[in-house]
Amino acid sequence: MKVYIGYDAREDAAYKVAEFSMRRHATRPTTVTPLVLDKLKACGLSQRPYRIHRNSLWDVLSDAPCSTEFSNTRFLTPILAQTGWALFIDCDMLFLGDVARLFALADPQYAVMCVKHEHAGDEGVKMDGCEQTRYRRKNWSSVMLFNCDHPSNRSLTLRMVNDVPGRDLHQFCWLADAEIGELPNTWNWLVGVQPRPAGVQLAHYTLGMPFMAGYEQAEHSDLWWAEQHRMKERAA
Repeated sequence: MKVYIGYDAREDAAYKVAEFSMRRHATRPTTVTPLVLDKLKACGLSQRPYRIHRNSLWDVLSDAPCSTEFSNTRFLTPILAQTGWALFIDCDMLFLGDVARLFALADPQYAVMCVKHEHAGDEGVKMDGCEQTRYRRKNWSSVMLFNCDHPSNRSLTLRMVNDVPGRDLHQFCWLADAEIGELPNTWNWLVGVQPRPAGVQLAHYTLGMPFMAGYEQAEHSDLWWAEQHRMKERAA
């Protein structure tokens, strides 16, 4: 199983817990690749121009803020994976179940599979003071199971990833609606936004991570703190 996790230097703790929780539950061999913006730039895969604006990256091409360093690099996943199925997840995630169960849902008729949230996002700010952006299909791209062999994903070229506005990529502009498969909502539960679903497998702290100021005691933060404690105990 090939898994790609978005990486942001401000959220190193989030990345470590996300990877640890995934590996702790996984029942099949898994390769994990962090999507690090500086490394992707160095090898020529990320070519979009950015600048800093109000404590966050500003995507010059999109004329819009990026809440994380991997806002757009996530769409490089099928280019990096090349073939088979590959999973992308944001780093502000906590696995509560086996990622092999997610890969078992892969349906070859679809180019991408995701949880189809009916959630546009509120105005204002979210984690770490980043500006909240409203757009269609909000949070669909935070968990994407890519069918890298699907012919429609050939349209997701390096040029498209670097030249098309991010808001269009996040709305799956290269695909027809029928090519986007639906995952159960248990695989991308928006903590603090939605009620906890029965049998939840993957928690998404989209509003803010428990290690961030103001979110230390937020709803269901205890799950994340417990996992970080397990990680530190195992490393000791």
